[in-house]
Amino acid sequence: MKQFEILEAFIKEEKDYLNNHPLYRKINNIDHLRLFTQGHVYAVWDFMSLLKALQIELTCVSIPWFASEFPNTRYLINEIVLAEESDLYIDGRRLSHFEMYLDAMESMGSNTKYIIDFLTEIRTSKNIVQSIENLKADNRIKEFLKFTFNIIETKEPHKIAAAFTFGREDLIPDMFTSILNEIKINFPESDLDKFIYYFQRHIELDGDEHGPLAFKMIEELAQDDNQKWLDIQTVSKLALQKRIDLWDAIYDSITSESDRNCKI
Repeated sequence: MKQFEILEAFIKEEKDYLNNHPLYRKINNIDHLRLFTQGHVYAVWDFMSLLKALQIELTCVSIPWFASEFPNTRYLINEIVLAEESDLYIDGRRLSHFEMYLDAMESMGSNTKYIIDFLTEIRTSKNIVQSIENLKADNRIKEFLKFTFNIIETKEPHKIAAAFTFGREDLIPDMFTSILNEIKINFPESDLDKFIYYFQRHIELDGDEHGPLAFKMIEELAQDDNQKWLDIQTVSKLALQKRIDLWDAIYDSITSESDRNCKI
């Protein structure tokens, strides 16, 4: 418990800033919400690569099968994968959370061209680094993606778990609750059922289930290894800083759009 207390103190400034980021108050019409989704969708997508990296490192996904050395953590990872990759959607289908998000974007009129083109290029080129460089997006979004895949490339489970837990899972309930509240206040008549459903599923899963499971994973991976706990601190802070940069990029895109509209 002491290590978690030290870690929480180390990343408190970044977490506090994110939980009160001006982006949440900036979203006050449907166009702003669309711009938000068009930037945030990249974080929804690359989250699954972090999760799959953990599954590769901490469970057995090769043949012949052998039991991994992390019995509790392999259960935690497979439990999270089950929900994130094949959750129950609002219409009864089984979809990944990314597919839900993309469908919700399309239903509310968001532009999905850039994310779809990005994924098409990755499939074709099989070069994630070059595909990120070619992406038509704010440089801060590119840096967010680069950080994710750089952490994955370390193949060090405790570092990947840190980015996953403290840069994503631990953070999502607070962030999404703030945004969901803004949506309900500002868009009561809008048809945003799919988007609201997606947010509610994340609040439910990450706050009640995935967050606590991810904490247990960190504990099992680091144990009493002081160097691993230091690595976790470093990666967690960097992950939060990259999330701040992502939020700043989206905030700036909404501000720029608002300024253009005022001049028309």
